[in-house]
Amino acid sequence: MTTPLLAAPGEDTPGEPATATTPRRAPVATRKGRRSGRWTSRVAVNVVLLVAAVYALFPLVWLVTAATKDAGNILGGNVFSFEGFNLGDNLSALADYEGGLYFRWYLNSLIYAGVGALGCSLVSVAAGYAFDKYVFKGKEKLFAMVLLGVLLPSTALSLPLYLLAVKTHTVNTYWAVLIPVLVNPFGVYLSRIFSAGYIPNEALEAARIDGASEMRVFWSIGLRMIMPGFVTVFLFQFTAVWNNFFLPLVMLSDKKLYPLSLGLYNWHSSANANPEFYPMVVTGSLLAVLPLIIAFVTLQRHWKAGLTAGGVK
Repeated sequence: MTTPLLAAPGEDTPGEPATATTPRRAPVATRKGRRSGRWTSRVAVNVVLLVAAVYALFPLVWLVTAATKDAGNILGGNVFSFEGFNLGDNLSALADYEGGLYFRWYLNSLIYAGVGALGCSLVSVAAGYAFDKYVFKGKEKLFAMVLLGVLLPSTALSLPLYLLAVKTHTVNTYWAVLIPVLVNPFGVYLSRIFSAGYIPNEALEAARIDGASEMRVFWSIGLRMIMPGFVTVFLFQFTAVWNNFFLPLVMLSDKKLYPLSLGLYNWHSSANANPEFYPMVVTGSLLAVLPLIIAFVTLQRHWKAGLTAGGVK
């Protein structure tokens, strides 16, 4: 009488199908193929990310190196060479041209973007809080109109805003740029989402029971809880106003009221006749990027938290 041979672990007994207790193992070649496929996929993803990072950072690298060159090297394509370091002279030219007009534009941009983004964030957060926490007649219809405003491009509104500015005698003043940027329908939409995700109704009811007024409830509780959303709206609006071009072009004719975007555009238009403008345009563009970098670096903690919470909600 013969004794049947025992099957090795993971192998099937001859003539018997595989069972749940003896799972069939994949061949070694198949496992190696899977590992090779995962490694190839990882490499492909990293290569794509690297190419995207280089593509995104190349203009900034070019701007940094070009700001150190004179007009001859910029027009001659010698931007990445180590010859002709001219950053100090370019900065001096910026400071001396027309009595430091560039830094007047810089201050104007800070006023337009800083004050406009701060006011817009307060208006958007207050409106989003009201749409979320209060019940009033026609609320959803009014909010639908706000969403309709998101679909309208800002350039389509420039002419009506100009006609309103003519009626109110604010053309060619700071108010002609500041007042329109105080309202942002997309900021109201975001603020309503953040209000629903960050502010519990129980906290507001507790404050009302303690005798707090509605303004005190919003200012002391609602605004503090929704601060990540406030920062998110502020960053979006600050970037939009800082890069705004068409509205100042329509509203302003006095060079002393220009923001950086419009002032650098005029210099670039004059560079064809006077190539000496090229170093000032490039160096001025490099300095114009700094406030955006500083704003995102200093406020990114609140910004990331706000985007995550809004997305989860």
